[in-house]
Amino acid sequence: MSTFAHFSEQPEAGRLLDAALREGPAHAYLFHGPPGVGKREVARTFARALLETTREFHPDLYELDALGEMIRIDAIRELRRDLHMRPFEASWRVYLIHHAHLMNEDAADALLKDLEEPPPYAVIVLIADDLGPLPETIRSRCQLVPFRRLSEKAIRALVEARAPQLDDATQASLARAAAGRMDRLERLLDPASAARRDTLIEQARAVYREPDFDASAAASALIANAQERATEARELEEARIRDLDLTARDAETRVKRAARGAEREELLAQLEELGAWYRDLVAVAVGAGSAAIHLDKLPLLEEDATRERLQGAERAAESVREAWRALEEFNLAPQLALEALFVQVAHELA
Repeated sequence: MSTFAHFSEQPEAGRLLDAALREGPAHAYLFHGPPGVGKREVARTFARALLETTREFHPDLYELDALGEMIRIDAIRELRRDLHMRPFEASWRVYLIHHAHLMNEDAADALLKDLEEPPPYAVIVLIADDLGPLPETIRSRCQLVPFRRLSEKAIRALVEARAPQLDDATQASLARAAAGRMDRLERLLDPASAARRDTLIEQARAVYREPDFDASAAASALIANAQERATEARELEEARIRDLDLTARDAETRVKRAARGAEREELLAQLEELGAWYRDLVAVAVGAGSAAIHLDKLPLLEEDATRERLQGAERAAESVREAWRALEEFNLAPQLALEALFVQVAHELA
């Protein structure tokens, strides 16, 4: 039986990694695909299979994640120092680099040296949401392992398992709104996340419904959502590490990383949903409401979608996509970036 049978929605990844366990792993892998489709879980399953352990923490498993908006060279230097320590218990030492697409140029250059000549016992796994930011020199030295969005059927099964009390129509709407991503589904099912989503949709609609729309206030509402999510992540990580034997510095770093990472993810997720709202306006305006992502908000979309807003909504969706790319790639001030976006979107939908 495949080690990755539980991840049946990712057959190509399962096939490649099963072969690696049978025949011996390559020195480096690059897991790539949309966020929220199981890359992190598959990477940890692969690591534990190589180490022949079921423990969550293992002395031969090293995990690195972005601290805020990027992975800096200091973090890679620390990993490189560990890389040249021989295994403690297992035959391998496994290194998981989450959000590898957030490595800055110096960090990528530093990692490249060990991708070219890694120790024979090391397996390095980069996990990236996007191949674009990674230099070709990094990509060419890794075995690529592709991941895809989950099917609506698979997401629907998760909804039924997580929320059996919901009626069929609501379950179908949530499965569509999740857009093939488990992280989106978690946000839709979580009451606090659902409230943040409602706030976001209120601002998305206020752009074209309120004559005195305030772009600064709309940006602040999204920032407040992200900060609330950061607080949740901070509290969760504090509880998670409470019984671990960590130095005060390591504990503070992990809590800070969790909070900043969650805040960034929430900002990007809100922009994705904002763009999806304006695309749904277009779909409903041309009579394709069944293709809308926000099926659970279809009455609101039908109320808002007019032929007069059609072109403006198309331009607004593109503006949001550009803002997402800018925030994802560059170290921008979120309040100013979001405020500028809302000014632009308000102009396009005026």
